[in-house]
Amino acid sequence: MVTTPGGQPPQSDPSQESGDQIPQVGFATPSTGRTVLVTATAALGGFLFGYDTAVINGAVKAVGEVFHASPLVLGFAVAAALIGCAIGAWFAGALADRHGRIRVMILAAIAFAVSALGVGFAFSIWDLAFWRLIGGLGVGAASVIAPAYIAEISPAHLRGRLGSLQQLAIVTGIFVALLVDYALVAGSGSASAPLWFGLATWRWMFLSLLVPAVAYGLLALTIPESPRYLCAKERLGEAATVLRRFVGGDVDGRIKEIIRTLRGKKDEGGFATIRGPRLGLLPIVWVGIGLSVFQQFTGINVIFYYSSVLWQAVGFDEKDALAITVITSVTNIVTTIIAIALVDRIGRRPLLLIGAIGQFVCLGVLAFLFGTAPVINGTPTLGSAGPIALVAANLYVVFFGATWGPVVWVLLGEMFNNKIRAMALSVAAAAQWVANFIISTTFPALSSVGLGLAYGVYTFFAFVSIFFVIRYVKETKGRELEEMV
Repeated sequence: MVTTPGGQPPQSDPSQESGDQIPQVGFATPSTGRTVLVTATAALGGFLFGYDTAVINGAVKAVGEVFHASPLVLGFAVAAALIGCAIGAWFAGALADRHGRIRVMILAAIAFAVSALGVGFAFSIWDLAFWRLIGGLGVGAASVIAPAYIAEISPAHLRGRLGSLQQLAIVTGIFVALLVDYALVAGSGSASAPLWFGLATWRWMFLSLLVPAVAYGLLALTIPESPRYLCAKERLGEAATVLRRFVGGDVDGRIKEIIRTLRGKKDEGGFATIRGPRLGLLPIVWVGIGLSVFQQFTGINVIFYYSSVLWQAVGFDEKDALAITVITSVTNIVTTIIAIALVDRIGRRPLLLIGAIGQFVCLGVLAFLFGTAPVINGTPTLGSAGPIALVAANLYVVFFGATWGPVVWVLLGEMFNNKIRAMALSVAAAAQWVANFIISTTFPALSSVGLGLAYGVYTFFAFVSIFFVIRYVKETKGRELEEMV
């Protein structure tokens, strides 16, 4: 007979209502290495997410010249990926609940691969924008499915560290894309110059995305389906096997708890699962949306998309500004590793508070320096204050990379209960991409008025985020997913 830790026989089995019976597994101790490999495979979606986002940096000027695109049209072609991201994130949850997490990963990989080929062989700026949008669908889907899957297949005591692999993969993808762009240009002389088979270098930048896209799709076929999804589909034997191999603990009890938390889901579908009394959504979904929006509204992507403007304003030339951008991406990787080491020790909420306060101080310094700097030929001149701005900007990246960057993805993967996780994560991730689009497209207008104004806006949102965390964010460290309400 299988007993509980206290020696009592198990309670009535809720799985008896389903078409499959739970094999009596008892307690299991999984291999941590095996779990890390599986979650790292899922996090490859984050690598493609970062790679696709950054690869256009080295190609955008050449694309504009080849297709004679106006700044407005070129900007739309670049931003089309963000539109696709929001759409892909919005629908990924429903697809994941209906067809499984693994199939959504494969669809995302296909979207990445199709986009790489389409952009690589684009014949006009408009079809390039279309293929960028297709790639965005893959990015959006991956941004939802990776944190959900990782949370659902990770033991509670490792979930924070494994969930942080998503952000580590994103920033690594950004770094590798920048390196690939640099290496290709070093080989040809410029992004517009022909490289292999007579194709321009900028086309090879996009075609290089094929390699990680194919790897992601093939590797996704080798990992197991989420045990929470399997329970929802009443495939309890398969769910027990996955839990035994990767999660461990009281497998029989865990399945019963999963089934309990999924009750009623069959009677609802899609967005009905997240409807609530406050503006149409459950309160916890609004918290997820708030985390996503604040992660973007403090301006982190301005640092990556427009950093050359900042560094040239500080006094560096264009070449040095690009080199600093690469260094910043390395800094982001290092700080994400720090977050992986701390998130299961310190907890999610304290890290968010530290990050919000640190970002507020750093952004406030930048806003003050740029707001009070004399403007010469339309550009703020910092003079001797330049090094201070350089330090403040890099410290801002450190605070973001060690806290809000990875921790938001961890929380989004684990803060929702089994019944609503995929759908709630879809809405929160879509909000994140919309916020990214808003910040990225408004920065040029704000900076034309003054960099002090732009960084003042980001400082304000960093300040508000402190109180948002204090008031609304609950700690999830060490809690099982079945404990989430």
